[in-house]
Amino acid sequence: MSLFWFVLGQLAEIESMGTAKKIITKEEWEKKLNDVKIRKEDMNKLVMNFLVTEGYVDAAEKFRMESGTEPDIDLATITDRMAVKKAVQCGNVEDAIEKVNDLNPEILDTNPQLFFHLQQQRLIELIRNGKVAEALEFAQEELAPRGEENQIFLEELERTVSLLAFEDVKNCPVAELLDISQRLKTASEVNAAILSSQSHEKDPKLPSLLKMLMWVQNQLDEKAAYPRINDISAATLEDPGV
Repeated sequence: MSLFWFVLGQLAEIESMGTAKKIITKEEWEKKLNDVKIRKEDMNKLVMNFLVTEGYVDAAEKFRMESGTEPDIDLATITDRMAVKKAVQCGNVEDAIEKVNDLNPEILDTNPQLFFHLQQQRLIELIRNGKVAEALEFAQEELAPRGEENQIFLEELERTVSLLAFEDVKNCPVAELLDISQRLKTASEVNAAILSSQSHEKDPKLPSLLKMLMWVQNQLDEKAAYPRINDISAATLEDPGV
C-alpha cells in the first residue's frame, strides 16, 4: 500500500531533520501524494485478495472479468467454503463437519483443536435447544475422551457443560458461549483452516495494511502536524490542527 510507505517515508525524513515539530499543509501533502506512483495491477490484486478471502464469490467473478485479475484459487471453492461457514453460523455444526470432510478430510484430521471446537459448538447448540440428556451423552462420548488427553480441552468442556447448572443461562458466568459471537468465532476458525488448506492467506491483506497505516500515522503525529486520515471508510485528508 503506497500510502503507508509514503507516510513511513515522511516519518523517516522528519526524524532526520531534528526534534522541532514540522507543519505540513494539505496542499503540500497532496502534492507529495500525487507524486506517488501506484501500479493498478497491485491495487487490483489487493481487491481480489479481499474478495476471495472474505468469500464474495459473485463480486470476485465480476471483478475478474472487468479487471482481468486472476484469483489465486478456484472461485468454485469459495462457494463450498462459504457453505461451511454459513452452516456453523446457523448452528448446523454437524452439516458443517460433513461439508468440511467433503472438501478435504485432512483439514479436521490434522487439526484436533478445530475439530474439538466444532464438537464443542455442537454441544452448545444441544444445550441451546434444551436437549439436556442428549447434550450430556454427547459430552461424555465425544468430548470427554479428548479432554482426558488435553488439559485446555478439558477446561473448555467443563466450562461448556457448566451451562447446564444454571436455570437462567442468559445471566450465568459463561453466557457468552450461547451468544452469536461464539458461532462467528467458530465459523471464522473453520474458514481460516480451509483457506490454509488451499495455501491461501487466512486473513485479507487490506485490513492489515489499513491498521499499519493508522499505526504509522500515530507515530508521525508525534513529529509533525499534517493532513491525516481519521475516517478510513471515507479516506479523506483532514487539515492539520496547528
